[in-house]
Amino acid sequence: MSEARTTGEYRVRSRTPDGAAFVLVPLDGDDPVRVEDDDADVEPGNRVRATLAWTDGTARFETVEVVEDTRITYVRGATGLFEDALDAMEEARREGLGVNSRTTYSTDGEPNGAVYTVASQPGERDLYTEFRDGTAPLEPLLDRLDDFEDCPHHVFVLDPAEHDFLVLYLVLRRDSVLERTVADTYA
Repeated sequence: MSEARTTGEYRVRSRTPDGAAFVLVPLDGDDPVRVEDDDADVEPGNRVRATLAWTDGTARFETVEVVEDTRITYVRGATGLFEDALDAMEEARREGLGVNSRTTYSTDGEPNGAVYTVASQPGERDLYTEFRDGTAPLEPLLDRLDDFEDCPHHVFVLDPAEHDFLVLYLVLRRDSVLERTVADTYA
């Protein structure tokens, strides 16, 4: 039996809940792919160039190279949300918006990220799971960050315990004070 192969660029969206595989989203817009973890040196959020080989219907990395070290962290039950997220949620409620966003700034007044709030859709969709499983798009938001600075970013997908909004916090720079603060607070 011959193996099927495909080569392309992907965003590593997450690990599967059982930790046995990665969920990759092809950057060409195809459906997410589950790839068995053979000790690949990749993290959720990385953009990779990879060749995938299918044996018996199971995709595995034949080759993989990280081309951008962006990261994604998922947190269910987040508490103690930061002021910009709470303000964006309140503005969305007041104006009847399903999605709201705002740029965040450093103490020096420089843009350092963007917070998006997305209203929950009880009984209809689990947006947190859709982002983790690669069925809800993140790439257009990451592309917007690249307009500020073309560097690795860190996306925090926060499902707050006390609020009916999902929070996507796109931190502009990896290895920044903001990234470490958000990771220490929520991850």
